Amino acid sequence: MKVVIVGGVAGGASCAARLRRLDEKAEIVMVERGPYVSYANCGLPYHVGGVIPEEGKLLVATEQMFRAIFGVDVRTNCEAVAIDRAKKTVDLKNVATGEVTTESYDKLVLSPGAAPIRPPLPGIDLPGIFSVRTVPDARTIREWLQKKEPPHSGMDSYTGQQVVTKPERAVVVGGGFIGLEMVENFVHLGLEVTLVEKLDQVMPPLDPEMARLVERYLEKHGVKVVLGDGVAGFTQEKDGSLNVLTGSGKAFPADVVILAIGVKPETALAKGAGLELGARGGIRVDEHMTTSDPDILAVGDAIEVKDFVTGQWTLIPLAGPANRQGRIAADVIAGRDSRYRGTQGTSICKIFEGVIGQTGPSEKLLRMLGDTDFEKVYLYPNSHAGYYPGAKMLAVKALFRKSDGRLLGAQVLGEDGVAARVNAFAMAIQMKATVWDLEEAELVYAPPFGSAKDPVNFAGMVAGNLLRGDMPLVHWDGTAGNLLLDVRNAPELAVESVPGAVHIPLPELRARLGELPRDKEIHVICRSAVRAYYATRILLQNGFTAKNISGGMLTRSHRATA
Repeated sequence: MKVVIVGGVAGGASCAARLRRLDEKAEIVMVERGPYVSYANCGLPYHVGGVIPEEGKLLVATEQMFRAIFGVDVRTNCEAVAIDRAKKTVDLKNVATGEVTTESYDKLVLSPGAAPIRPPLPGIDLPGIFSVRTVPDARTIREWLQKKEPPHSGMDSYTGQQVVTKPERAVVVGGGFIGLEMVENFVHLGLEVTLVEKLDQVMPPLDPEMARLVERYLEKHGVKVVLGDGVAGFTQEKDGSLNVLTGSGKAFPADVVILAIGVKPETALAKGAGLELGARGGIRVDEHMTTSDPDILAVGDAIEVKDFVTGQWTLIPLAGPANRQGRIAADVIAGRDSRYRGTQGTSICKIFEGVIGQTGPSEKLLRMLGDTDFEKVYLYPNSHAGYYPGAKMLAVKALFRKSDGRLLGAQVLGEDGVAARVNAFAMAIQMKATVWDLEEAELVYAPPFGSAKDPVNFAGMVAGNLLRGDMPLVHWDGTAGNLLLDVRNAPELAVESVPGAVHIPLPELRARLGELPRDKEIHVICRSAVRAYYATRILLQNGFTAKNISGGMLTRSHRATA
């Protein structure tokens, strides 16, 4: 059997290595149009910022390694340009010479990835404007940042114009993963950084109120955050510096610009071969990673996948799913009945000391799909036991079914312990666990790492209390017209208070129940909803109608306002 794999990096390289482990006799040819067959593109922003100083550290596996260890015929700087499905051949072009050869196949695997979006804006091809996708991209950006030479006559080797001084101002266009990572690394290099995002929030996978925390965190670290204003074009000054022009008419000066406005599946090869494409623009595959042609499989960022929770077709360009898809494709080629479960978009992003993690659909996605069978809770537990040094507050939002308690999604932000909690939530979603399963989950505990009630347990307990009727909940957008009861202590109100709220500190509540009306619904407030929960239980058991405001004043501080 002869297998040709188009594209290396995550999906293609994983497929090649797995297939060799399963089938020692198969002839495997892997072609990659770039110079590196397998590299850590997720590490590129950190190489630009000098956190990963050596370019070689980004090379996960070399062409030589694949040849020697796996016996794979690897051809770099080799681009697949056409597929003849009837003849089962693929045309390969040598990028350096332009020579085209034809290779036959029994099975063909497409792993072309996704390309950075570069809209046809005025000035987009000016020197100093970059995308971040490949090792050569990162190398070029590093060279640009290190330019210190004084002006001289003649043309620069790759820009056509010499920069007078070392770049001091950076504009990053796009507030997703790559955008935020580039922001952090530019700040690390000492640049003045502006982030321009067309949407009204950064990190689109997050819900807006959680994104508010990220935006504040960026501003705390000196980043100028511009939201709701897309880029309209670029101009260049006489000294070589740039202006980033926005739709609102603003201009932001820059010495270097990063375009991180998303990626689109590379489907030209598949489209030219007449393979089915999905409504989202990716290659359509089934659970076996097989395309509309039974002898052609596809994996990675170029394909559409089923959302594990919603069942909807979607595009989720992440390295983890691409690796698993590559393994499954290899299994299927080797005759195994492997199936891809779907993708839930589990992701994480570092910004300075903070971490953003999420898994499963967001509330806004569920609402967009017309799904109303869900509820949400907010909580703000410590990352580990509060009495052990270094504990940090986590901001957690959990989404779950009202009908059966099934966990749907979670978003976690903080400076410590985020990854562990997101991983736990992600596995729970994979296993179709309920909030009651979260309550009972046995998780590690020692003071440096967690609490006897881990934040994951805590999320399950809060949600379980709601579904059992022990703790009726309301959110800030549902409090209008009801009595607000603030059970915090007086000094806390001096810092921040809610106009019109009745103030009875929790320790005094039992003795002052007579001051509260029994013909009104009472919405209870504290800092994080813990004391409000205690107060709600007191009120309910004394004949009052009461609800706890989820997340308390902490949620109010970052709620999204339309």
